[in-house]
Amino acid sequence: MAKSTKKPKESAEEPGFEETLERLEAVVERLGEGELQLEESLEVFEDGIRLSRECAKQLDAVEKRIEVLTRDRAGWTASPLDPEAEEEG
Repeated sequence: MAKSTKKPKESAEEPGFEETLERLEAVVERLGEGELQLEESLEVFEDGIRLSRECAKQLDAVEKRIEVLTRDRAGWTASPLDPEAEEEG
């Protein structure tokens, strides 16, 4: 029997990255139309900022989980991703 890739029930309450990003894209599109009143534009903009921060938070969490596999004489080893090392190289 194959493993389930679904999130635990408690995580189902929080939207995933893709859903959050879709909502953020909808906010950008809505603001871009230029048809909102000032107060409504401000509310939509604030929602967009919140969604943007949530996306960044989720990406940071995923980045911490990424491991880089390297091969040496002993075989394959896993080490944490070091984004600063990539910038230097």
